[in-house]
Amino acid sequence: MAKIVVDNSEDTRLRIELGKRADPEARRIERFLSLPDLSRTAGSPIHEVVERVTALPDFKGFDFIEVPDIVPADISFDLFDFPAEHPARSKSDTYYVDSKNILRTHTTVMWYYYLQNEDVRKRMEAGESVGCFSFGKVYRKDEIDRNHMNIFHQIDAWYLTPKDKKVIDLEVLEQALRSVAKAVFGPDAKLKIFPDTFPYTDPSLQMEVDKKGKWLEVLGSGVVKGSVLEKFGIDSSKWNGWAFGFGIERLAMISMELPDIRLFWSDDERVKKQMKLGIKFKEVSKYPEVTRDISFVVKNDFIPNDYFDLIREIGGELVEQVSLLDKYENAEKFGTGKISYTYRTIYRSMERTLESKEIDALHAKIEEETRKQFEAEIR
Repeated sequence: MAKIVVDNSEDTRLRIELGKRADPEARRIERFLSLPDLSRTAGSPIHEVVERVTALPDFKGFDFIEVPDIVPADISFDLFDFPAEHPARSKSDTYYVDSKNILRTHTTVMWYYYLQNEDVRKRMEAGESVGCFSFGKVYRKDEIDRNHMNIFHQIDAWYLTPKDKKVIDLEVLEQALRSVAKAVFGPDAKLKIFPDTFPYTDPSLQMEVDKKGKWLEVLGSGVVKGSVLEKFGIDSSKWNGWAFGFGIERLAMISMELPDIRLFWSDDERVKKQMKLGIKFKEVSKYPEVTRDISFVVKNDFIPNDYFDLIREIGGELVEQVSLLDKYENAEKFGTGKISYTYRTIYRSMERTLESKEIDALHAKIEEETRKQFEAEIR
């Protein structure tokens, strides 16, 4: 497996520009970028998934590429046939570093960087098949609960071959999917594969795994669309390929029956020693939750996912879940173009019992920053 080197000079320049800014969004993005990449952290089950998948005989000889965390929005969306109205393009779903650049939302963006490599191009010009893996952190604004974080890890693979050597069909794709699932869940895993839809593959497949009688979605894949190949400068009349990608946390959580995504980041040795694929996690302790509600009135351009980031910023790993309790408009009461929101935050430590006074301090800070950052009126 060859390592493909990517020019990170633009990523570096944008990080320097971030450091010059004083706004809260810039500070958040800097913190997200500084978090460790668990797919490269020995001992993490996230890393274990990567090791198992990349070692499969099906992918022998595949290259590896590590792409920048900050990438151009047009490369992420336009080249991959994301429709103009796709929600991933909006600032409510994606972190924009500036008007043109974003924190990567998927590791599939590696296709662009991989095909920029001179050696890869030479191999393809000689009629050789090529394949590549990319994995690491991805960033998407999201809700807060036990199963979701705005930063998680993804792994992508793709394979391109001349049509006169092999025509990629669903049978070839299924074989790759089954190999990946059995590497993570074991040879006896019960699997179900069915058609799905993705922006940059057609036809596409989705895989589910049976976990105690419940079918859980684990893996998406497809045959790379000819229109996408053409955008990358590849003649789709002569080349074809397959691709798959998945969020690593989801597979690891299913494998270990992990109750909370925050556990991947825990430094508690009682937690860390249990984090092995295929071994059911046993909760080290069940500490009580502490609940606090907040109600406020804001302008109707308020973006909830931005508010969740504020709560993550202040509450950190103590925030287990945030739920919307109430939302309504009343022009007579609040004024035109204003909306009232009520959120409930559940705080729970995985390592100790929380004290009311420390949560009161956090809640007061959230109220203060809600006023300041969102021009909100606390009710």
